Amino acid sequence: MVKVKVEFLGGLDQTFNGIKNLKLEIDGEEPKLIELINKLSNEYISNEKDFEMFIQEGTIRPGILVLINDTDWELEDKEDYILDDGDLISFTSTLHGG
Repeated sequence: MVKVKVEFLGGLDQTFNGIKNLKLEIDGEEPKLIELINKLSNEYISNEKDFEMFIQEGTIRPGILVLINDTDWELEDKEDYILDDGDLISFTSTLHGG
């Protein structure tokens, strides 16, 4: 089990019922980021429309920047990144109304 911190930025907190920061425990010996994403989408999003703002085709929707300890997840194996105790996972919406 690992303990991680999660933050929702760029208005994405509205997708998660106003939650901006979470501390979560993820079960497993080497839990992957996709397990955290599934936990967030299944347990913290109550509106299906909000779900579609976060998840598309089984992964994070384009337009959401994902950082793992301030590093773009594209450089860290994306969904397959193995979570470490104390990781900070940031989700930031880059889509804004005008």
